[in-house]
Amino acid sequence: MAQGLPIEQNIPEDVAASRGTRTALASVAAIGSVLAASSCCLPILPFVFAAGVAGSSAILTALRPYLLVLSVVLVAYGFYQAWRAKQCRSSRPSVLISVLLWSSALFVVVSIFFPQVLANAAANLLAR
Repeated sequence: MAQGLPIEQNIPEDVAASRGTRTALASVAAIGSVLAASSCCLPILPFVFAAGVAGSSAILTALRPYLLVLSVVLVAYGFYQAWRAKQCRSSRPSVLISVLLWSSALFVVVSIFFPQVLANAAANLLAR
């Protein structure tokens, strides 16, 4: 560090690639957490899973605030990982990872502030 360069400049490619993987996993986990939080309102395949959804709906309704907080934390972690990758300058997040991260952030925000919009969209999609 005699030249004042950040230590992260010397990170091997496999470590940089794992950061991109962690960012993508955080985004996917955030979407999964939001889907679990919304499952009380969005039963998937209602004729097949009606009994299971009815039973899990009560549990997931109670867990909804915690699942939404988990979603926000996972999206924040994904943005942190993307920011850290940009700091390295040797490994920028790919376009796919950036799109996935921003999509999951938008999905989480919509599910927190407008849960009925997602319920209506899913109901319309399943009615087709």
